[in-house]
Amino acid sequence: MKYSTITVYGIPNCDTVKKARTWLTDHGFDYVFHDFKKQGLPEKALNDWLKAAGWETVVNRKGTSWRKLSAEDQAQVSSAASARPYLLANPSLVKRPVIEWQSSSGTEITVGFQPEQWLAR
Repeated sequence: MKYSTITVYGIPNCDTVKKARTWLTDHGFDYVFHDFKKQGLPEKALNDWLKAAGWETVVNRKGTSWRKLSAEDQAQVSSAASARPYLLANPSLVKRPVIEWQSSSGTEITVGFQPEQWLAR
């Protein structure tokens, strides 16, 4: 499938984002990189990700940023609505990379490093 735009969202020094960007380049995918640190986390995009992938997939509960949250704050994150303000306040809580694959038939979302799924594109 041909994509009109591929946008990779993440943090440039994240090892998984580096691995994903290298993989995409090596496999001939052109993409635009959106740096959370410099460009922030777009609210509309976050809403789309939460709807498409679910909050359980979008929230990185294995990362350092999650572990830095208090147990009380972690317990508060139990739905897309409750996760949203935490993600907007701290984009490092987003599992990376999030990739938007835009084509004439719509936009698909993938979260995390998924080369097997990307090869099927």
